[in-house]
Amino acid sequence: MAMVAFVGKKVGGIGVAFRRGFQCREIQSFSLPELPYEYSALEPVISGEIMSLHHQKHHQAYVTNYNKALEQLEEASAKRNAEAIVSLQSAIKFNGGGHINHSIFWKNLTPVKEGGGEPPKGALAKAIDTQFGSLNAVIEKMNAGGAALQGSGWVWLGLNKDLKSLMVETTQNQDPLLTKGLLPLLGIDVWEHAYYLQYKNVRPDYLKNIWKVMNWKYAEEIFEKEVNP
Repeated sequence: MAMVAFVGKKVGGIGVAFRRGFQCREIQSFSLPELPYEYSALEPVISGEIMSLHHQKHHQAYVTNYNKALEQLEEASAKRNAEAIVSLQSAIKFNGGGHINHSIFWKNLTPVKEGGGEPPKGALAKAIDTQFGSLNAVIEKMNAGGAALQGSGWVWLGLNKDLKSLMVETTQNQDPLLTKGLLPLLGIDVWEHAYYLQYKNVRPDYLKNIWKVMNWKYAEEIFEKEVNP
């Protein structure tokens, strides 16, 4: 079954469409989001070569494989093939998580000339000071968590929406932060493909420098929407 995207939307899941008076099921495919800046815009913190490969190759691979897994899931569901449905869950989680995480990651970064590295303000800044003591403290906590993460994964500043509290967490591989019940505000990719061409095996240097292009405005907007709806 070919995948069909609903008109006017770039991403989505399995949906329902109506045509000529009868109901039919369609798969809404996901697509690679465009970056809001040039690949070289984050230099010298992150090279244009890394950004290009990371976006065009790695993120695109997650999108492609996610769409493929969703198509296979639709076919397995139509055939009521329980074994196939269960076996596809890991591919859906891994590739879907890769798409979700990277879509957030690109928004978490911005060129210095556009505010990259400027500290948070307003409610988020107050929450960070209250819960962690200072912005430097939360940065140090995230850097330590990211450096200590074994293998591949992510380090996050997340929001517990029920408690309205901030938390620093790590996730393995491409697991989204939502799997831990937290809303992501900032996420840092600590897979080697995110930094190795430039920083080699010195992950702490990458973590230290990435804050120079961190887009705290994005985190502020998400935080404000949740704590002051």
